[in-house]
Amino acid sequence: MPSKSLGIDGKGSRIVHVIAHDIRSKENIGMLFRNLEFLGVSKLWLTGYSPTPPDSKIAKIALGAEQSMEWEFVPKSTDVIQRLRSEGFQIIALELTDDSIPIQDYDASQRVALLLGREVEGISPTLLLECDNVISIPRKGKKESLNVAFAGAIASYEILSHHP
Repeated sequence: MPSKSLGIDGKGSRIVHVIAHDIRSKENIGMLFRNLEFLGVSKLWLTGYSPTPPDSKIAKIALGAEQSMEWEFVPKSTDVIQRLRSEGFQIIALELTDDSIPIQDYDASQRVALLLGREVEGISPTLLLECDNVISIPRKGKKESLNVAFAGAIASYEILSHHP
C-alpha cells in the first residue's frame, strides 16, 4: 500500500497532516480526531503538552477515531516540522496575523502540514517563523476566534477540497 505520509495515495490526491501544538483540552483533542478522520486527514501529530490517547475524555468525543486514524506524539513541534519539511511537506500555520493569507486564496501544495496552536494565545511568533505560510479563516461575525477543533476542521476541509 502506498505511503500517505510521503504524499502518495495512489490517486494523486493532496495529503494533509495536522500538528496540534499545546492544545490543553482533552475534548478538543477528541474533536480533532473525530473531525480530521472524517475529512480524510492522513495523520494527526500531537506536540507539546497536548494530551494523548488512551484517555477516556478523548475517546468519548473521538468516538473511535483515535483508534482508526494515524497519530503520533512528539514533544517538540519543531522536530515534526523539520521531519515533514524533509519529506516535502509545506508547513502552514492557521493563525490570524496582519499578513495571513485568507484560506480561500491560499494555493496549497500536494503535501501540507497544518499547524494549530493554543486557543487563547495562538501560535508563538517563534513557531510562526518555522512555517512557510500563515493562513486564516475570514471572520463574518463579531467573535474574533473559533474553537481550535472547528477551525482545524474548516482549514483541513478547504485545503483538501480546493485546487486539486
